[in-house]
Amino acid sequence: MWYRLAVIFISLFLLSSCSHSDTPGKLKKVGLLVPDTINDQVWGTKGYKGMLKIQSEFNIDVYYKEGMNTDLVVERAVKELHQKGVNLIFGHGAEYADYFNRISEKYPDIQFVSFNGDAKNSNTTSLNFKGYAMGYFGGKVAAHMSKTHRIGVIAAYKWQSEVEGFKKGALSEDKNTDISIKYVGNWDDEAKANQLLDQMLETGIDVLYPAGDGFNVSLIEKMKEHGLFVIGYVSDQSDLGETTVLTSTIQNVDLLYEVVARQYAEGKLKSGNLEFDFKDKGVSLGKFSPLVDKKFINEINGDIQKYIETGKLPQ
Repeated sequence: MWYRLAVIFISLFLLSSCSHSDTPGKLKKVGLLVPDTINDQVWGTKGYKGMLKIQSEFNIDVYYKEGMNTDLVVERAVKELHQKGVNLIFGHGAEYADYFNRISEKYPDIQFVSFNGDAKNSNTTSLNFKGYAMGYFGGKVAAHMSKTHRIGVIAAYKWQSEVEGFKKGALSEDKNTDISIKYVGNWDDEAKANQLLDQMLETGIDVLYPAGDGFNVSLIEKMKEHGLFVIGYVSDQSDLGETTVLTSTIQNVDLLYEVVARQYAEGKLKSGNLEFDFKDKGVSLGKFSPLVDKKFINEINGDIQKYIETGKLPQ
């Protein structure tokens, strides 16, 4: 799910050191495992920022390990973190749910937290973002701003609920919108994603939703070169071009790190699968491009507020 560097260094980093006399509640030390790198400026970087929030809030030791993408290295990392006294470990991705389900029973004094997976043991938790509504509102913006009435989605996998949400949102805004959807089958295959985009550009799309945080930056840059629009993904990507990025569908991963750490410290963190939506501030829309008219922005913000209050999407 992350942008790969040519070389991934698998090493342990200590972000801070402090006395444990001030450790609140049950929380002692916290660890983070990422499959590739914290320097991708999208998903991995958000995990790192989440750890910094924990470090600042609780004044405890926090560690991270990169390149954690096989059973062997994950098991070694967990063993090492356990020896250092870590009792809360985040696995920054869906794949860690499976890793943690297999090894968590060996470490009953550690709570294992993953994302968008299926947590099965009493000391495992999965934080799941409800992507459908996020995609729905992104789709409305895309359809509203399309001049050709042709928009595209390049996603990683078919199970991503934000893709269907995007489609339904676009059609709710403009029933005459033609929506092309392609799947890379991988979170970070830039070459294939760019091939799919080239095919879409030939059909006349003028707005793209690149729903894969390992390849979306590359696709955004190509759309910018063509003077076309995108809906950003995972993080607020307006900094890549405010006249290109109409808005972004954001997963506020870094905020959830602090929330989970506080719940664990207070003994309130639940096991199993937890869901986060607009109401929980787990997802949100990002900054709007100045090209999007203010009347429409007000309408979208109003629709989001109604969804938060009622749980019903506008039709």
